[in-house]
Amino acid sequence: MIRRYGEAVRSGQSYRRRPGAYAVLWREGRILTTFQQSPVPEFQLPGGGIDPGENPLAALHREVFEETGWAISAPRRIGAYRRFTYMPDYEFWAEKVCTVWLARPILRHGPPTEPGHSAVWLEPGEALALLGGEGDRAMLARVLSGRG
Repeated sequence: MIRRYGEAVRSGQSYRRRPGAYAVLWREGRILTTFQQSPVPEFQLPGGGIDPGENPLAALHREVFEETGWAISAPRRIGAYRRFTYMPDYEFWAEKVCTVWLARPILRHGPPTEPGHSAVWLEPGEALALLGGEGDRAMLARVLSGRG
């Protein structure tokens, strides 16, 4: 069973399953995050939805590049969690199944190409305090404790 984080499931609400690929990006003792301006400004682990027919690792590389401008190497799966939420960009309620990898940012190609995103390097403790999602914080805590 995959642990759930965030708001409770709403009784009577139907949800679309939305798989996603996310990364804890560790380099030289710091964590590369993405800061998303809207709909609510917050720090996040880089990543996002896996498109129909897309390989999860291909989605991970694509999403990290779009949200940070960085290429990554050596992704290693560290866990997964679920989150039930409304997705205003898509105008539907989703059961997000978030698979998280630990990876190393290796080459910066430029700024993020995803509108409203910026790449931000944080110290590990700072990242734990600033990440907006409870599941993101749990996955980072797993890595920092040596369990990831």
